[in-house]
Amino acid sequence: MTGSVSFTVLVPARLASTRLPNKPLADIAGLPMVVRVAQRASQSGASRVVVAGDDASIVSACKAHGVEAILTRQDHPSGTDRLAEACEQLGLDGDEIVVNVQGDEPLIDPELIDAVAAALALHPEAAMSTAAHEIDSVSDFMNPNVVKAVLDAQGNALYFSRAPIPWWRDGSAGGAAPTVLPSPAPLRHIGIYGYRAGFVRKFPSLPPSPVEATEALEQLRALWHGHRIAVHVSHVAPGPGIDTPEDLARVRAVFAAGPAS
Repeated sequence: MTGSVSFTVLVPARLASTRLPNKPLADIAGLPMVVRVAQRASQSGASRVVVAGDDASIVSACKAHGVEAILTRQDHPSGTDRLAEACEQLGLDGDEIVVNVQGDEPLIDPELIDAVAAALALHPEAAMSTAAHEIDSVSDFMNPNVVKAVLDAQGNALYFSRAPIPWWRDGSAGGAAPTVLPSPAPLRHIGIYGYRAGFVRKFPSLPPSPVEATEALEQLRALWHGHRIAVHVSHVAPGPGIDTPEDLARVRAVFAAGPAS
């Protein structure tokens, strides 16, 4: 738990979704998905949970179920830009910690949210925090859709990549894919972020970096410009997010089976 760490959870929610239209409002056991996410986040140590929606229907659905929500612009190019506007609307002080919980994570572990906030509080030199967990299969290590993280001795990120890093030179004959994982185990990045509110307001104005464009990983912009990202290493993998109708069906089944743990 976070103890004395004070933080706000912001949940950016965009109505349009190519693979799952109206995703934030998708029904999960009688409640809109974004409401499920906010309720889950409220089980963390956050002092406040606010949904930042891009459509009045999202705000209305949240308020109908007692969830605080604000309306943000529809033309934001990323969720981080939406967070920046939300920080402005809410008048958050520059040093306040904000945790960005994605609006399609109704099974997120509240303790993970706490840990990401605590990681930032424990690293005053960092502008951001995030999470990772150990990879346990070679297939995940080699999968470009599984983002890997490499840390320094203080637990700050050195780099994030879709490539298998750190590459185990002696574990791959002639450059072929390894058959076993290096030790210590490589780390898979978990897409949850903590920010200092002043930094998240500044982030959209930072010029995109070449490595960000190459890897298609927005967090590399912060590293490129010299900002540190503290990383909490979790012992468990996160619950499944929802990107497709098949994902939605799986999560609905979890809720149908009983209260999500």
